[in-house]
Amino acid sequence: MLLGLFIDILSSQAWQHLGLRVKPGSDKVEKDFKRASVAIDCIAFLIDKLEPVVSDSEKRKLRNLLTDLQINFVQLKSSKQASA
Repeated sequence: MLLGLFIDILSSQAWQHLGLRVKPGSDKVEKDFKRASVAIDCIAFLIDKLEPVVSDSEKRKLRNLLTDLQINFVQLKSSKQASA
């Protein structure tokens, strides 16, 4: 499913922008919370569109991915603000 591929690409980008994955080709970890937020919001939108046409197990998988991204975003952003 094409939207599933987009979700995979966006989630990979979100993890990179959260600084939890190395940016390919650079061996650097860079944090960009604004871009991570946009990627996470796009994933949430795509999941909402996909939910009516996917199985219950796929819904759980997608929702778990979104929840993991959101929790990590909040934790990392909070720790950045606390250290600033």
